[in-house]
Amino acid sequence: SAAGLCLIANTAPVAFGALGTPVIALAAVTGLDLMELSGMIGRQLPFFSIIVPFWLIWAFVGFRRMIEVWPALLVAGASFAVPQYLVSNFHGPWLVDIVAAIVSMISLALFLRVWHPARPMTEAPRDWSSKDVEGEEEHEHPADVASRSAALKAWTPWVILSVFVFIWGVPQAKALLDSIWSARFPVAGLHELVMKVPPVVAEAHPEAAIFNFNILSMTGTGILLAGIVSGFMLGYGPAGLVRMYGKTLYMIRFSLLTIACMLALGYVTRYSGTDATMGLAFANTGWLYPFFGTLLGWVGVAVTGSDTASNVLFGGLQKVTAQQLGLNPVLMAAANSSGGVMGKMIDAQSIVVASTATKWYGQEGSILRFVFFHSIALACLVGLLVMAQAYVYPFTEMVPDVAATIPVAN
Repeated sequence: SAAGLCLIANTAPVAFGALGTPVIALAAVTGLDLMELSGMIGRQLPFFSIIVPFWLIWAFVGFRRMIEVWPALLVAGASFAVPQYLVSNFHGPWLVDIVAAIVSMISLALFLRVWHPARPMTEAPRDWSSKDVEGEEEHEHPADVASRSAALKAWTPWVILSVFVFIWGVPQAKALLDSIWSARFPVAGLHELVMKVPPVVAEAHPEAAIFNFNILSMTGTGILLAGIVSGFMLGYGPAGLVRMYGKTLYMIRFSLLTIACMLALGYVTRYSGTDATMGLAFANTGWLYPFFGTLLGWVGVAVTGSDTASNVLFGGLQKVTAQQLGLNPVLMAAANSSGGVMGKMIDAQSIVVASTATKWYGQEGSILRFVFFHSIALACLVGLLVMAQAYVYPFTEMVPDVAATIPVAN
């Protein structure tokens, strides 16, 4: 249950994850305005930020039990969706998820101080309980209500992580770190040796293959520093931190290998032209392209495991296809990212990470079977929303007014 529910929850925030990296990459490969893309995605995903809490509890305990707690679910979803919209439209993609998550958690905590469900659920449904959990004896825990100091200590790592990620998400901070040290390495035997030609792109050009090793401004560097600071504050010494780091690396060794392979597959499909071939096939759907173009983003994330990789794969193709069909290129590029987030729950690396974190090794197939329906259903709903934004008033008013049709060579 922990694996399946977390995978379902890990959808609507994904497009702005890693400090907005998927949106930044999408702007880079399409040449479209970063703020317009951020705003467009921020006018698509908030609808699903409201829906996902309801969907999550419905999947867990059923529709009737979900209705019993609908006020809390509405507060959780709306208090995430509103900041998600505001920050993405008026600030940019960098801090969307951080601000929205903090506002949502605080809002729900305050709401639950004044509202309580009539029938609190004190144990998991039988269908969701594992044999190991059911077989354990009941134990009394006199310290169930933690002291303020213990609660503060438990929350400290999350607070520290939020501060570091916030700093790393400020564009000025990233620019400063890149000015200190950053390196770019052309990939030998690949850089500018693959040609992209119309109709995949507007003009033929060699495809760049450059590894940008900006290690100081990478999100992972901020997270690593947050982990080190948190470890010291929780009482670990340098040797203890190194041992824990080693144990963690060993535990997630298969997850790391899977992630590396899936990211590599994303680059293989990009430079081999597989992504272009799939995209051109989807382009033949004509006026239905807003729906199927959204599903193309879903396929990209399901295959590569990354919304960023999917945007790099299909972002340019979405733009060109939209121009050929007379659609708004910002809308379709954003749809690639918004539709892609629903594929996050079924990609191989997410499922392997989930099975590793829960130590439920060898059950990846069970997890996939549980979340697959939810993934495709939510992706189709995103596709319907994009179709409405393309053709149906007043949804069309959400789309920025940019030139939608640009001549493209045949």
